[in-house]
Amino acid sequence: MKIKFGALVVDGRGKVGGHVASKNRAGSYIRTKVTPVNPNTSYQAGVRNALATQSAAWGALTEAQRLQWNDAVAAYQKTDIFGDLKKPSGFNLFQMLNNNLVRIGESALTVPPLPQEIPIIETGVLTAATGAAIEVTFTNDPVITDSEVEVSATPALSPGVSFVKSEFRRIGLMPAIVANVTTLTTIYGAKFGAVGAAGQKIFVQMKQISKTSGQAGIPVIYSAIIS
Repeated sequence: MKIKFGALVVDGRGKVGGHVASKNRAGSYIRTKVTPVNPNTSYQAGVRNALATQSAAWGALTEAQRLQWNDAVAAYQKTDIFGDLKKPSGFNLFQMLNNNLVRIGESALTVPPLPQEIPIIETGVLTAATGAAIEVTFTNDPVITDSEVEVSATPALSPGVSFVKSEFRRIGLMPAIVANVTTLTTIYGAKFGAVGAAGQKIFVQMKQISKTSGQAGIPVIYSAIIS
């Protein structure tokens, strides 16, 4: 469990004993820890296999290469959930970048890359209709240079839902953009089947990943009421 101390404890994240500390729009809260049933899906197996593969690859590096990764972490530090500056370990950085690369079909790295600026995907509008296409129409043609865009989505949900972080599932890489529009019908259907009933709501998240460094940009989320 992560705890931030003040005069008294001022914030917390994670689990301790039979409870979980977290935060939502209403503020911090503590709930009873529930152990979910492990469905052992093919996606979960793929994630576990990827982690095992990169762990083995880390062990196969030379000591000099591992030192390079350990030295590179300062360039990848970022703020944590409390707003404090943190940096990953060399192993964490190796795993993160190489898992991103493998997911977009690129070769893993043995030498840490220099950090680069990853453009944010343009704003746009998601549209979905029963029996019709699922599309994102961008405000402007997105700048996607030497990158792939990883797409995650949710199944059809209640229209009143707004917090969907745990509902996102990776559905693939963004198809080609034609006249500022990308059509997600095929990759969405392969994961979830039909889009859902009219009046329900779906969310799509897009994240640009560099083909050379494995760095991921800031995710952008779109939502639509199914018509």
